Amino acid sequence: MQRQTTMAKPAEMERKWYIVDATDLPIGRLASEVALVLMGKNKPIYTPNVDCGDYVIIINADKVAISGDEKKKFYYNVSMRRGGLRKRSAAEMRKNYPVEMMERAVWGMVPKGALGRRIIKKLFVYSDENHKHQAQKPEPLELRYLGGSK
Repeated sequence: MQRQTTMAKPAEMERKWYIVDATDLPIGRLASEVALVLMGKNKPIYTPNVDCGDYVIIINADKVAISGDEKKKFYYNVSMRRGGLRKRSAAEMRKNYPVEMMERAVWGMVPKGALGRRIIKKLFVYSDENHKHQAQKPEPLELRYLGGSK
């Protein structure tokens, strides 16, 4: 009897749409679970070099929970010019840039390179509960480490 490893083919992928309400969920745990779904690691046909993940919509990104002191966690950007360091606290990011904060958290957990850039395009983040993907009929995502979907 011969064993065979099945490799996923991009043309045969069936993609679903999931929606997650980020209200009062820890940002890091939420980002790690969303990254697993975006990469397709929750499917039995997962192949590391193929984008076999699903689409994820995150709503209420401005209500996400951050553990610790929000004034002591910082997000940095560097323009590589003199004086080009920009430093923003987590409190400022949540207030003014909640979508960018959530996207950065998920981007940190997907592979880098061309495949990661393709994977991250399937993430849609909104700061409130309004989104424009009702036509895709998104299902609520069951979160394993956060006590179910909200």
